[in-house]
Amino acid sequence: MPYQHAFLLCLLAPLISAFTQARFASSEYAALNSSVGGRLFKGTPLSLPCVPSNKIHPGNCSQVQSEYLDEDFRTSHPGAYVVPQWETCQTTGAQCLLDYTDTLDLAPVTPPRQCLMGSIPPYFIDVQSEEDVRAAFEFSKRLQVPLVIKNTGHDYKGRSSAPHSLALWTHNLKNISYDPTFVPEGCSTPSPGVTLGAGVQWQDAYAFAETHNITLVGGSDKTVGAVGGWLQGGGHGMLSNTMGLGVDRSLQFKVVTPDGQYRVANACQNQDLFFALRGGGGGTFGVVLESTVLASPQVTLQVVMVTFASTNDTALTRELWNTMTANGLQWAEDGWGGVATSNVAIYINPKLGPAEAAKSMSPLVEFGQKLQSDQIEGAQVISTSFESWGTFFEWFAADNVAITGVSLALVSRLIPKANFATAESQAELVEGLLNTTVATPRLIILITAPSSYPGDNTTSVTEAWRSSLYHVTAVSTWNWNATKEDKKNAYAQASASIDNLRRITPDAAYQNEADVYEPNHEVSFWGSNYQRLLEIKNKYDPQHLLDCWHCVGWKRSAPRFSCYL
Repeated sequence: MPYQHAFLLCLLAPLISAFTQARFASSEYAALNSSVGGRLFKGTPLSLPCVPSNKIHPGNCSQVQSEYLDEDFRTSHPGAYVVPQWETCQTTGAQCLLDYTDTLDLAPVTPPRQCLMGSIPPYFIDVQSEEDVRAAFEFSKRLQVPLVIKNTGHDYKGRSSAPHSLALWTHNLKNISYDPTFVPEGCSTPSPGVTLGAGVQWQDAYAFAETHNITLVGGSDKTVGAVGGWLQGGGHGMLSNTMGLGVDRSLQFKVVTPDGQYRVANACQNQDLFFALRGGGGGTFGVVLESTVLASPQVTLQVVMVTFASTNDTALTRELWNTMTANGLQWAEDGWGGVATSNVAIYINPKLGPAEAAKSMSPLVEFGQKLQSDQIEGAQVISTSFESWGTFFEWFAADNVAITGVSLALVSRLIPKANFATAESQAELVEGLLNTTVATPRLIILITAPSSYPGDNTTSVTEAWRSSLYHVTAVSTWNWNATKEDKKNAYAQASASIDNLRRITPDAAYQNEADVYEPNHEVSFWGSNYQRLLEIKNKYDPQHLLDCWHCVGWKRSAPRFSCYL
């Protein structure tokens, strides 16, 4: 059903809170709908079609059940989020979820249980132009309705949902174009650039890059948006060691600021806003409708992978991570990026040829060969090359996707080069990693820091990114029937787990994948840049029409945060 018609067809949906209905007459929303060309529609939970008593919004329950854990399905649904606790109200228990371990079981949505909106915005605007955003800002200012910005819902901190809010859904802004001599407006120096609409996802951008024989530096999950929270929060990927973070490669933003102005931000105009959008975080300074990012020539990648079957053999994991940390500084200098877990290490390199790569990676290859000679179950060693990032990503993404449809607490830490400097610091780091993975078994080591890319001091991410080698994440999960205390315990467990790394590192974490309750978050996310970012926030959004959890200038007491624990 086209979303521009959903507003009229869902008027009787019983899911909009009595609070919202009481506060605002339907005439207000009817007027807003008219001002945005009929593209206002009501939000609904993903699992609503599976509610036995639902008659007004019949949908395909079997599709919801079969694709509940599918990220393509979830990211295309306005009321769905990759991490579904952000569809719920964690403080009250209001929700409409299925059991992720058995999506065929409808008990979670069968009476006496209710299907409730939780934190899903009751209304969405299918954004097509700057006029739509202006109308939303005016509506919010006049009626004090909270605003959120949502593309895919790849959000680990709940910043794109809020109870009783109006959502700006940018998912259908899919424009992509390539200009080999792109000149930012008001500037004079050309660079090859790709312009991406706010709804473009990395799988779309990478496919486009392949057809134009260029390289875009992006994320490691196919359905993440390319220029929303990923880019505005910093944006890391496996090519970042040698080619920079996403913000290092942003050339221009087109953004509607809360005063309703449609602005161009680049190195030659609105430079303060350009600085803020290059790492200050999404959903904070304005609504980005498109961004142009640097395009590089196509690169051939050398790839080395070592893997074994067991995920809980501490001795093997220790040996793998000992090998990685002992060679971490040299491998970073040689141009390697990648990802590793307790039983897998994948490294890629856009700089070296096959012979140089083999020499550089010989310690890892020899470790893998030893596993094979010892007949360790599932031991594999692969050394190969891919003709482009796109061909590598297609191979990688076939077996590696983000945890989807599962509520979780995510925590992270940036690991600086100092932790790799001596045998003692390496041993301390490996011990910290092992203790973390024991507490929260799904630890991931992302070798995605811009270790060899100094930047130009014009981005607003924490300076700690430049001096780091690893970005480490861990998670603690829960299911639909978790109690409020269960959820609090999961957040606490994840935070206690990453304390094993906090104790041996400075305050530094990636804001998009950090602890929801990150201590000293202003320093962890932005380092010395926070005060300047706060000044820019107050300049462009003095009324704080945009606000989100742990974002620059946030107000914890705001009603929009009432569903956080």
